[in-house]
Amino acid sequence: MMKTGAEHLVDVLTELGAEVVFGLPGVHNLPIWEALAGSGIRLVGVRHEQTAGYAADGYARATGKLGVAIVTTGPGAANTIAAVGEAMASASPVLVLATDIPSTLRRPGVVRGVLHETGDQAALFAPVTKAATTVEAAEDIVPAVQRAARLARRPQSGPVYVGIPTDFLREKTARRSDDESRTERIPALHLKDLDHARRLLTTARRPLIWAGGGAVRAEAGGVIGELATLLAAPVITTFAGRGLLPPTHPCAAPNPVHAPEVGALWDEADVVLGIGTDFDGLMTQNWLMPQPPKLIAINVDAEDAAKNYPPDVTLVGDAREVVDRLLAGIGPREGLAELTTRLRGIENTVRRRMRAEEPQAADFLGTLEETLPEGAVVVADMCVAGYWAGGYHRVSAPRRFAYPMGWGTLGFGFPAALGAAAAGHGRVVCVSGDGGFLYGCGDLATLAQESLPVTVIIVDDGGYGMLRFDQDRAGLPQRGVNLHTPNFVGLARSFGINADQVKGFGRAFRRLLGEFVRADEPNVLVVRASLTPPLNTSPRWYRVSS
Repeated sequence: MMKTGAEHLVDVLTELGAEVVFGLPGVHNLPIWEALAGSGIRLVGVRHEQTAGYAADGYARATGKLGVAIVTTGPGAANTIAAVGEAMASASPVLVLATDIPSTLRRPGVVRGVLHETGDQAALFAPVTKAATTVEAAEDIVPAVQRAARLARRPQSGPVYVGIPTDFLREKTARRSDDESRTERIPALHLKDLDHARRLLTTARRPLIWAGGGAVRAEAGGVIGELATLLAAPVITTFAGRGLLPPTHPCAAPNPVHAPEVGALWDEADVVLGIGTDFDGLMTQNWLMPQPPKLIAINVDAEDAAKNYPPDVTLVGDAREVVDRLLAGIGPREGLAELTTRLRGIENTVRRRMRAEEPQAADFLGTLEETLPEGAVVVADMCVAGYWAGGYHRVSAPRRFAYPMGWGTLGFGFPAALGAAAAGHGRVVCVSGDGGFLYGCGDLATLAQESLPVTVIIVDDGGYGMLRFDQDRAGLPQRGVNLHTPNFVGLARSFGINADQVKGFGRAFRRLLGEFVRADEPNVLVVRASLTPPLNTSPRWYRVSS
């Protein structure tokens, strides 16, 4: 059947299971808006292209599904780069669909000055995507999108860019699909490697499991919890792995590993099992954690598994499948009760230190734990309150916490929260600072227009609190970190959004947050407070190079 390129594009998105897409219209991509109007796909129109990228990422993290961002040509596409880079660093499956200038006006090797023309738009995305391609003909739209979606979701997942010259969107063409129906197979596990890994684990005196985002994406929490229980092994999770095990699991080590008592679990381990992780600098204090005596790595990518700590055994494959294979032949060992007692003691020590050093942070985290409804998702930005949440918030289940620690992009929190809320799974709470929130404050219009169930907590300390801490600690004058901030309550209300303000994280904060998260509509809660950064921020890391 002959259809326009835009209609074929929407058809293939529907076939791929897209339920929500995020985008901003431009003169070149309006045919996509026309085609989406007749589909069952929800189009969330945003006010900045960076928001479209972050929202698609937030949706992907909250659901495990493909996030889709649709933007226009040139500057519109370029505006998504920071968000796409964060998705790449955090392995979020995001599909970026951008229009390009009309193919009829393109002259190879020459930038002629066409509206929104870029010399090589796909090249902008090459460093921050798994692949970046430009469609060569209208009939290639469907197969290009099929290939891109498949690649985005293929482990290790990540963003993929597809550029479509705008004239192809109105051109009528027959349907053509990608012929490649096969899925890429991960190499088969060698039995000798499984046996070696199993032998190391069963003979270890102090085994430790370190699990990252790959374990979450593989939905491996159940089998990892079972393995940890059999081995009486503590489980440390990375920022991307938060919620893999419930906080009540007998082997769940308290966060963060940057607390010396938690870090000691690594130091004492004679065998470490790393699952779905690359042991990045943020988690290992820039690799100052010592190389374990024995290291077993489970990863879909052998090079990724070995780039920071060389493993003694590498098991390449899906985390859930490999751990399930490992379980065969491993029986229960003694010491589980003693381990659980120790882990709870460590948690009490860590929490007591937090209460003594920064009681406001303890109040903030306690209120989150007591007031959030079941199933709520917390999205933290790069801000001091977000760092406290990233290190200490007790995450009840996978995909209920999102944090931009892949690339560390300030301004992630609010737009990613919009994407997570569009998934329709309940209340989303965004923790943002006053500086980071201003990156995307225009999308308060999106929040109001779409009536998304988001509670935005803006912790206003009058500037960049983390950077201010860095300057104070170094004995330097404060420069560039103290900002003029708006009346955030008035700003939110001007968009028709309920908002209020409190000072500090005491009773008024607890009462209002409880009301806000139980509401049906979006809302904004501004907290005037200044927090000291926690141990999981680099200036406070306890491991130092000699």
